[in-house]
Amino acid sequence: MYDVILIGAGHNGLVCAAYLARAGLKVVVLERRAVVGGAAVTEEFHPGFRNSVAAYTVSLLHPKVIRDLDLARHGLRIVQRKISNFLPTEDGRYLKVGGGKTKDEVAKFSGSDAAKLDAYGEELEAIADVLREVVLQTPPNVVEGSAIRALGELFKAGRLGNRLRGLGRERQQRLLDLFTRSAGDYLDDWFESDPIKAVYGFDGVVGTYASPYTPGSAYVLLHHCFGEVNGVKGAWGHAIGGMGSITQAMAAAARQEGAEIRIGSGVREVLVERGRAVGVVTEAGDSIKARAVVSNLNPKLLFLSLIDQGAVPAPFLERMQSWRCASGTFRMNVALSELPSFSALPGKEAADHHTSGIILAPTLRYMEQAFFDARTTGWSKKPIVEVLIPSTLDNSLAPEGRHVASLFCQHVAPVLPKGASWDDHRDTVADLMIDTVNAHAPNFKASVIARQVFSPLDLERTFGLVGGDIFHGTLELGQLFSARPALGYADYRTPIVGLYQCGAGTHPGGGVTGAPGHNAAREILKDVRRR
Repeated sequence: MYDVILIGAGHNGLVCAAYLARAGLKVVVLERRAVVGGAAVTEEFHPGFRNSVAAYTVSLLHPKVIRDLDLARHGLRIVQRKISNFLPTEDGRYLKVGGGKTKDEVAKFSGSDAAKLDAYGEELEAIADVLREVVLQTPPNVVEGSAIRALGELFKAGRLGNRLRGLGRERQQRLLDLFTRSAGDYLDDWFESDPIKAVYGFDGVVGTYASPYTPGSAYVLLHHCFGEVNGVKGAWGHAIGGMGSITQAMAAAARQEGAEIRIGSGVREVLVERGRAVGVVTEAGDSIKARAVVSNLNPKLLFLSLIDQGAVPAPFLERMQSWRCASGTFRMNVALSELPSFSALPGKEAADHHTSGIILAPTLRYMEQAFFDARTTGWSKKPIVEVLIPSTLDNSLAPEGRHVASLFCQHVAPVLPKGASWDDHRDTVADLMIDTVNAHAPNFKASVIARQVFSPLDLERTFGLVGGDIFHGTLELGQLFSARPALGYADYRTPIVGLYQCGAGTHPGGGVTGAPGHNAAREILKDVRRR
């Protein structure tokens, strides 16, 4: 008999398991795949070439989780990109962002925009600091029937209110704007030149099936701003050995605390008796009992596939049926014989821009049209592609003189129109993505030795990302904070006693943060102490 069964050895599941095991609970983690890590894994996709095959870059991983689990001692090392981003423009020029170059680079396109950068950064940083404070907090919950619990939730709301008051009225208004307005409108208010708006606006659509002018997309932009790398706020980096090195370190930490991890052990059903979760049945047919069950899965997958729907209250079940999962993501990994030489900045020798996030989407309007195309035909005629070449920072990923690249591509429809299958169109769209990069770096297509391709359907089949949604549910106002995943259940508990959630479908949402796992463990331990 276990104290806790944890479904899914993704990064949040491993974090939750480590904290629970440290507290003395008997914990078993059940993972369907043959490797731990969920979407944060490193795999060899071609002989001699390894890459982070799904999640692909580091920024949001919380420093407290890194410290508490002593991930550095378990092998984690993160290095910062030389610059943050590189964007080729439509007129043959380019913009570099980060590394102390941003202001001079933006001035090439607009002196006015360059002069506004400090104020923009200060405002976003002040607002992001508030988010950093609430990332590791359980949101105020909507409760009924208990005056004591309601009072506790009121105190939580009061603490949040005090944090918000510290912003001042003007920035409170801007925070409200970021939750409700589009990224495009927000950036248009600040800047006049297309390149800087495109670089910042990319963060408003990444992993999201939306136009940069879709209301609410400004929050997605903000969501990607509260991270840090090695103490540098807002920075982006690379984990040596790929994203799998993060989850391997987490697994080592969990095992050291006493957690048991079983791979190749998928869960077929969560057992519910008299309204309480009492264990699971594995895909092999084994029944495992526990005092509590914790799910690291997408909420939709958990409640619609693994639980007898008669055991779920009708209003909550309806919420899960309408839980919106939509990502415009098409993910590729490629093995390269040489580095891309960009028309805007030629050269095959490793340079700062090769270490960055290379954004191939020159304007917000380009991004908007990509979304319109995908809605109409299934994929964008001129897609958005971000290229990362981690082997420029980590020579363990490819043979000497060769490289690996991650292509994070948008927009594609999660479900193709007219009943078409992604299995029939995967290679056509992969060719389009390669051609899109090649249009900016003419040696790219000829340098591709091999490729690994994940359509939205592949992402769902392989990693459990419903609709290819990397966030386990879209980051929109109705699915955030106290409403994630539903009002009354933002505290990592569910309508079924003894069943908890610790994945990205809970606060604070997606990205490789470890925060949902951290927060869920705290709430579970509160319940253990009450018992």
